[in-house]
Amino acid sequence: MQPTEHTLEVWGDLACFTRPEMKVERFSYPIITPSAARGIFDAIYWDGLREQRGKHSAIRPYFHWQVTRIEVLEPPRYIALRRNEVKDRVPSTAVLNKWMEGKAPPEPIWADGTKEDGGDTKGRTQRQTMALKNVRYRLTARIAPKPDFSGEAARFNAQFQRRASQGKCFQQPYFGCREFPAFFEYLRDPPPPPATPALPDQDLGYMLYDVFDLSRTVVDDRDPPFISVFRANVAGGVVQVPAYDSDEVRKPGRPAC
Repeated sequence: MQPTEHTLEVWGDLACFTRPEMKVERFSYPIITPSAARGIFDAIYWDGLREQRGKHSAIRPYFHWQVTRIEVLEPPRYIALRRNEVKDRVPSTAVLNKWMEGKAPPEPIWADGTKEDGGDTKGRTQRQTMALKNVRYRLTARIAPKPDFSGEAARFNAQFQRRASQGKCFQQPYFGCREFPAFFEYLRDPPPPPATPALPDQDLGYMLYDVFDLSRTVVDDRDPPFISVFRANVAGGVVQVPAYDSDEVRKPGRPAC
């Protein structure tokens, strides 16, 4: 029988799980967020049907990853970094597809330049980042199939287990920023938490849960961010993550207590 939950041990040299209220400077939460944890599982296995809707594309996902547990194996250690960031944004998927198909000439994103080539409005800027170093977690999640694919959960679980056990991924997982790679190992029989927790029991307050609406059955590239938060409590070095549709997850339009 295929497992209904999967556990990864993940680690890396640097990580930054930026608080959404930090508009300019990046300041990391003390531990990984459910959103970043879901991104690691997505990087190993995620799938859906791509649809073209005029000039825009949409994806009908087969499932979404529901993170259920975050176990902290190393205490949070902060490090101050100064990073050069490009001010301009990457174009939409539709624009990138046109560039790749040769239907439109690619337009470079300028890191440095003069007024003639856009240097007066674009370019790069130096920002302070309070990141984490030497992070290690055990992440547990389950596949939550969308209604149209509820009968295929066993197939999805088998594919993820096979890929994760072999160290395969569709893209390099990362800890918050793409330049902070995450390495992973699939645990068939996760060990119990350490006798001495890496993080003492505490209430971390409201933490970012996700930046997308995980309940959507169709994801359009024009969809705006959909911020949700939850109350993160550490007990025995573990944060239990509620289900996305739980009342414990605060979403736009639902006031916090």
